[in-house]
Amino acid sequence: MTDAGLLERAAALLRAAHADRTPIEPLTALFPGQLDVAAAWRIQSHNRGLALASGRSVVGYKVGLTSAAMQQQMGVDEPDFGALLDDMVIADGATLRLADFVQPRAEAEIALVLTRDLGAGTTAADVIAAIDQVFPALEIIDSRIKDWRLSLIDTVADNASSGAYVLGPAMPVGESDLADLEVRVRLNGVERGDGRGSAALGHPAAAAAWLANRLGGFGLALTAGSVVLTGSLHASLALTHGDRVEADFGSFGMVCIDVS
Repeated sequence: MTDAGLLERAAALLRAAHADRTPIEPLTALFPGQLDVAAAWRIQSHNRGLALASGRSVVGYKVGLTSAAMQQQMGVDEPDFGALLDDMVIADGATLRLADFVQPRAEAEIALVLTRDLGAGTTAADVIAAIDQVFPALEIIDSRIKDWRLSLIDTVADNASSGAYVLGPAMPVGESDLADLEVRVRLNGVERGDGRGSAALGHPAAAAAWLANRLGGFGLALTAGSVVLTGSLHASLALTHGDRVEADFGSFGMVCIDVS
């Protein structure tokens, strides 16, 4: 097991990078050969615990790196997850301040809210049966690791590169198959990405089921009412001053933000 003191040093570097808005070298470069994925989960948990102790609260979770496009873009080969805290939400149509982030990128996703707790043993069918609301969403991913030079260890430790999220209007699930939902993402009016719900591990409910089972392995549960971001449906887009990002899901709805 990795030394607790080393884990605290790594966790403190991530906290300082977030506070100062100054990225650091990859943890795997700063502590070569000294960290594994299990240690990275401990770092994430440690910093989350400190955030909760300061008065923040967990309102949901994001599943990261679910699509082939994002795994290829970030150079990893399996999903991860991070906690969504109460101060991470941005209103639909609001303005994101670049100064509040380190190196933000945007990605369109399908968000779920569930009616009951789910944990170890959850299937995609269980998730579908438990869906309360569905939202078109934008996730603002942000990395405290310089130039997004990530390994799985780096992004897991960094709360799965979480930054913020935006929910559009809640939409009725009806008889639609979330895997078939299509999104087109426009940056300043120009289409820059597209995808389908099936990019999220084959189905957004499968991504949420993966999350519930992964949380169960840590003795946690995906609790009723939590927001679940089920993963990007396309490669992420870097943000700069003056940008406007629109994720258009057609009849399912649209969500957007401006950038200042």
